[in-house]
Amino acid sequence: MAGDDLTASESAILVVLMAEAREVLNTELRQRYGLDVRKPQRDKLTRLHYVASRKSGSTYALQLDDKGWVRVQTELDFTLRGASALGAALTALHGNLRDRVLERSGCATLTELFALSDVRAPAPTPSSEPVGSAPTPAGPAEPVGPLRARVVSAYRALAAESGAWVSLRRLRPFFADVHRDDLDDALRRLIREEGVTLVPESNQKTLTEADIAAALRVGGQDNHLLAIGV
Repeated sequence: MAGDDLTASESAILVVLMAEAREVLNTELRQRYGLDVRKPQRDKLTRLHYVASRKSGSTYALQLDDKGWVRVQTELDFTLRGASALGAALTALHGNLRDRVLERSGCATLTELFALSDVRAPAPTPSSEPVGSAPTPAGPAEPVGPLRARVVSAYRALAAESGAWVSLRRLRPFFADVHRDDLDDALRRLIREEGVTLVPESNQKTLTEADIAAALRVGGQDNHLLAIGV
């Protein structure tokens, strides 16, 4: 990330797409914000895997990619000659989002904070444990139950509909605060449940380095896609 030489304008594009947290047409960005993501910027941000873009009619549809969500967790430089006040405002806003607002929100990452639906685990209720049962012994920092609920909530935030395929590459950034082994264990437990499926990508040629790194090995093969509600 350091050394990517983002300009102030490119950093601002990431922040706008972070706030939108969805795929948005460049024409809409122009109409709503007066922001025009031009080809050199689009190509650079796509090459860095900060932004995912696709042709949509006569324009482009853009959204923050997985590495983009990671990038906005770190410091961005909005310094722009002739617009120091604007740069100062954006720098202050972004810095305090990361350092103050995020902590108070109860979300672990900006990915969760800006998700279109809540991806946090629901608060436990007294009825979740049988009456008269022995107290639950102290366990890991992220108990299996709440972590399972977070996985399901994150899936629902990412899936277009129940049963749709969601790549682990898109799911994992929601769990930057969770040790990978703990998340993998929660996924392995979850796929034993009815209506939950984890499969390899059928077209292996489409896999990116990020897809390969995010895969979960089960049954002697690497799996990349999760579906819940099938």
